[in-house]
Amino acid sequence: MFFQRAQSPHPSRLGGIQIFSDSEGRFLLFPVIRSRSGPSHILAAVKTLSPPLTAPELGTALLALWDRWEGTPCWEELPPELTAVPFWKGTARSYRAFFRAHRLIVAAFGHPNPGDISLAYWPRHLENNIWGVVKGQVELQVRLDRELPDLPRKIGMAARQLLAAAELTDPTMPATGNNRRYCFYLSYIIENKKIFLGGRTFMAHPTYGLNELREMFLKFFETKEHLRLPSFSLIPQNDASLLLINSGMAPMKPWFTGEEEPPRHRVCTCQKCIRTGDIENIGKTARHGTYFEMLGNFSFGDYFKRDAIHWAWEFLTSPEWVGLEADRLYPSVFAGNETTPADDEAFRIWNEEIGIPAERIFKFGKEDNFWEHGSGPCGPCSEIYYDRGPEWGCGKPGCTVGCDCDRYIEVWNIVFSQFDNDGEGHYTELKQKNIDTGMGLERLACVCQNVASLFDVDTVMNITNKVSEITHAHYGETAAKDVSLRVITDHIRSSVFMICDGVLPSNEGRGYVLRRLLRRAARHGKLLGVNEPFLYEVCDTVIHENEGHYPELRERQDYITKVIRTEEENFAKTIDSGLKIFGDMLAGHKAKGESTFSGADAFKLYDTYGFPIDLTLEMVEEQGMKLDEAEFHNQMDEQRQRARKAREALGDLGWAGVEFGKDVPETQFVGYDHTAIDDAKVVALVVENEQAEELMPGVEAIVVLDKTPFYAEMGGQVADHGVISADGVTFQVTDVQKNKGGKYMHTGKLTQGVLKVGGTVSASIDVKRRKAVMRAHSATHLLDAVLHQVLGDHVHQAGSLVEPDKLRFDFTHFAALTAEELSQVSALVNEAVLEGYEVSTEVLPIEEAKQRGAIALFGEKYGDTVRVVDMGQGFSVEFCGGTHLDNTAKVGVFHIDSEFSVASGVRRIEATTGLKSLETMNRAQSLLFETAAVLKAKPAELREKAEQNMAELREMRHTVEKFQAREAAGETERFLMGGHDLGELKVLTATLPNADAAKLRQMGDMLRDKQPNVVAVLSAVNDGKITFLAVCGKEAVSKGVKAGDIIKNVTTICGGKGGGKPDSAMGGGNDLLKLDDALAKVDDLVAEKLGL
Repeated sequence: MFFQRAQSPHPSRLGGIQIFSDSEGRFLLFPVIRSRSGPSHILAAVKTLSPPLTAPELGTALLALWDRWEGTPCWEELPPELTAVPFWKGTARSYRAFFRAHRLIVAAFGHPNPGDISLAYWPRHLENNIWGVVKGQVELQVRLDRELPDLPRKIGMAARQLLAAAELTDPTMPATGNNRRYCFYLSYIIENKKIFLGGRTFMAHPTYGLNELREMFLKFFETKEHLRLPSFSLIPQNDASLLLINSGMAPMKPWFTGEEEPPRHRVCTCQKCIRTGDIENIGKTARHGTYFEMLGNFSFGDYFKRDAIHWAWEFLTSPEWVGLEADRLYPSVFAGNETTPADDEAFRIWNEEIGIPAERIFKFGKEDNFWEHGSGPCGPCSEIYYDRGPEWGCGKPGCTVGCDCDRYIEVWNIVFSQFDNDGEGHYTELKQKNIDTGMGLERLACVCQNVASLFDVDTVMNITNKVSEITHAHYGETAAKDVSLRVITDHIRSSVFMICDGVLPSNEGRGYVLRRLLRRAARHGKLLGVNEPFLYEVCDTVIHENEGHYPELRERQDYITKVIRTEEENFAKTIDSGLKIFGDMLAGHKAKGESTFSGADAFKLYDTYGFPIDLTLEMVEEQGMKLDEAEFHNQMDEQRQRARKAREALGDLGWAGVEFGKDVPETQFVGYDHTAIDDAKVVALVVENEQAEELMPGVEAIVVLDKTPFYAEMGGQVADHGVISADGVTFQVTDVQKNKGGKYMHTGKLTQGVLKVGGTVSASIDVKRRKAVMRAHSATHLLDAVLHQVLGDHVHQAGSLVEPDKLRFDFTHFAALTAEELSQVSALVNEAVLEGYEVSTEVLPIEEAKQRGAIALFGEKYGDTVRVVDMGQGFSVEFCGGTHLDNTAKVGVFHIDSEFSVASGVRRIEATTGLKSLETMNRAQSLLFETAAVLKAKPAELREKAEQNMAELREMRHTVEKFQAREAAGETERFLMGGHDLGELKVLTATLPNADAAKLRQMGDMLRDKQPNVVAVLSAVNDGKITFLAVCGKEAVSKGVKAGDIIKNVTTICGGKGGGKPDSAMGGGNDLLKLDDALAKVDDLVAEKLGL
C-alpha cells in the first residue's frame, strides 16, 4: 500500500469519492478532504491483498492519508507495504509528538450523515493529556497513556460502521465550526451485500465492544423473562470433580439434575471460566486462553427447541441487537446414529421457521452435535457458525462448515437436554427437558469486531497495551515477543479473577494453578527484559476493563494487587539463581550428549527455587530436550508423604467453609484429666462441608461435641484417635482439628448406628496411642533443654512434630553436630529420663511464667495466662498446651536416628522413644550379631576386624590399580601400533570390550599424552548402547582436527549425539549395526580437515 498526491486524471464520480483503475487493475480511491481552503485530493492506491485489512490496518491507512495531506509525514519514508508496519512504530517521532505536531484525529460515531468520518481536534484536551471522542452530543474522555496506542483500531472500527451503512446518499457535507475542524470522506462500493475497499472485503455489520456485547446479551434474555444471575465464583461449591469452574452450566448441575430447585425456570448468566488443560499452548498460538467468559441462557423444564433457536437467531441477526449478516450464519444439527434418532425437529425449525435453505444446514455426528457425560441427562445440540470470508480460510477446495481453519467460526452451541442415558447406550425421553446454551463472549467479540483472535478484542488489547507500556515490547517485533505478550496478558487476566474469588498461590490444587500462571507470566516478563516485579502494575488495567460488570474487582483491588506483588517478589528472590542452576544442569546434560533432562533436577528446581514443573518443562522443550516427568512425579509423591506426616497445626484452615453459627458453643477440652467421658453432647454434624442433622452408617463426617477428651492437632502434637459411641452407635475418630471458633472437629467414619445432633454420647481416646505421643512430647522438652546445654543459648526451636514414640525437632544452629556432640546430647537426655524427674503443669500469668524462665517451645501466640510444663523443678520449663507424662522415667529409651540440615542455619534431629527405641535397638543388636558371624569375630572385636579388612582391601586395590596401569600402557602401545598414518597424523579406531566410560577416558588420556599427533576414536558397547570417545593430540588440534567435531559426526551415524572440547569429546549412539560405518568415517573426516 502506498500514498501519493493525486494528479489530474479524468475520473468518474461516485458520491464523495473518485474511482480509477490503474494499469494493473487496482482500485485507486480518491477520498475528498474539504476545508475552508477548498477540496484537496489524495491518491490512495490499495493493493488487493489477503487476508482482508484489519481494523488497525484500516485505521492506520486513514491516519497516514491525513498525515500525507498535512504534508508532514510521521515516517521518514513511507514504506511500500504500510500494513506490515504498525502505526505506533513510526521512526520519526512518537505518538504523542505526532499528535502535538498535527491535528488530533477523532472518529465521530453515529454522525447524522452516515457517509462521514469526522476528524476533529480540540487543543484544550492536550493540556490535560486527554483526547475526546464525540458520540452524538456526548464527549468521551480517554487517557492518552492508556488508549492512544489503540487509536488506529478505534478509527478502523468507525470506518467499518461507515462502510456498513447501506443507505449512503451524497456524503458531502460542508465544513463548519472551528477552523481547525476538517471532514474526511470515504465512499463505498457494495456488491452482493459485501463491501469492498480497494479489493479488500469488510463485514457489513455493526461493531460492538466486549462489555457492550455482554450487557446486550443479558438484557436481551431479560426481555424473554429470564432471571439475570451474577457469575458464580470460579471456586466450585460442593463439586469435588472440578478444580475451577470451566463452563457456564457447571455451577448449575444441581438444578439440571433436580437435586435443587432453581430460583427461576429461565435464567441467563455471563460466567467466568478458567481452563488450564492446554496451558503450555497459551501464547504460542492466538487461539488459546486460560480465562474466558461464557454467555448462556438456560431453561429448566420451561421452553425448548423452538424458542431457543428463534431467540438465538433474533439476538444474532436483529439490527436491534448484534446485527450479524444472516447469510453468513450456518446452523448444524445432530445427524442421528444407530442408538439415537436424528434431530429432525431442530432441522425443521431452522429450515421452515427461520427460513434457512436446507443446503445451508449441516448435519454432524455424535462427536460434534451430541452432548453427554457418562450416564444421566444428555441430548443433541445445534451449533451456529459464522463465515468470516474466504480470506480467513485454508483455501482447500472442500473448505466448509466444520473445517479446522479460521473461516467458519463456531459462535453459539445450544444443547437440547431431552434424553436419559442409562450408561449402557440406552436412551429414553426425559419428562423434564432442559436448555443449556453456551456462547464464548470473547469469540463473539472477535466476530463483531472482525479481529483475528481474543488477544485483539478491545478489552484484552488494552491490557496488552499496558504490558507493552511497561515492557517496551510490541506486537509484530518478533515472534518470541508476541508469545510473551500473549502469555502475560492471558495469565494476568486469569490471576486477577482467581484471586478476587478467593484463590491464593500455593503448591496444591487451584492455588498451584494460580502460582503456575503468575510465575510463568513473571518469567516471560524477564524474557522481555523486565527484572523487577511488574504484573501487579497491570492489575489496574484489568480491573478498569472489567469493573463495569464485576464491581467486586475494584472493591478488592488492594488485596489482589498485594497478593500478586508478594508472589512476584517471592519468585524474584529465587528465579535468577534458579535460572543459573537450570543453565548449569542443562549444560551438564548436553555435555554428556543426553537428550532427556533429569526429573531429579526438575524436582530440585521446584523444591528449592519454586519453579513449577510446567515452567521447567517449557524451558527444557525450548532447548529441544525432553523432561523425565515420571521421576519428577515420583519425588513429588515422596515429598507429599513427608509433608503429610510433618504437617503442623492447621487451625480451621481446612474447614473455612463450615460456618457453625453462634448456636454451636466452644468445645470444652477435658483431656488433661480424663481419657474418657460418658456425658458429651453432639452439637453439630458436618458432611462434605455442609451441616447435617444425622449421620447414617458408612458416612465420613465431622462430629462436634460440647466437651471432649480428644486432643486436637496443634503445637506440633498430632491429634488423638479413639471412639465416640452410644447405644448401638460407633464413630471411629481418626483426626481432630480445632477451628478458630474453639470447636473441636472430630473427623472419622460412622461404622454402625445412626448419630443425631442433640444426642448424648461417650467419648474415649486410644490410651495406648496417647501414652506413646506423651513419651515423645516429654522427650522433646528434654531434648530442647539439653541442646541449650551442649550447643549454647543461640539454639531456638524452629518447628516440631510429635507422633507416637517418634519426634522431629528443628532448631537454629550454624553447623552439623559432631559425633561427640550427638553422643553427648543422647546421653544427657537419657540421664534426665533415668533421673525420673517429676513433671508438673500449672496455669500462670504470662509475666510470672517468664520470670520463672519458661520459654515458648512452639512459638505460639499466648494470652494473659499460659500453661507451663516444668520437668525436674527447673531442668526444663516450657510454655505448652500439649499432653505430657507425669514422670520423665516413663519416656523409656531416647534414641537419635538422624541429624541433618533442613534450611540455612536450621538443623533437624529425628528421634524415637519407648517401644520404637526398643525396636530400633533390637534391630541394631540383631545386625551386630549377624555381622560378627560373617566376619568370624566377637561383637566387641568388630571394629578391629573391620579396620583390618579395610587395610587389606586398600592394599589389594593398589595392587590392582598398578596392574591395570601396566595393562593400559601395554594396550596403548598395541593401539598405537595398530594405527595408520594420514598425512602427518596417526589415526586409530577401536572397540574396547567390557569397558565403561571411565575406562575409555583413561585409555584416551594415555593415547593423547603419549602421541601428540594422534587422532583416536574409541567405542564400547554396554546394554545395547554405544559410548564413543574421541581424543586429539596437540599437533592434531593445531592442524584444525577437533575431537568435538569428530564426535558429533560419528554419533549422528549411530542415531545419537555428543560434544566436547577440541582435545577430548564423548557421545553416545543406539544403532549397533552402524558402529563399523561410524568408525570408518573417521578417516574421511580427518582427511577432509587436512585437505587430502
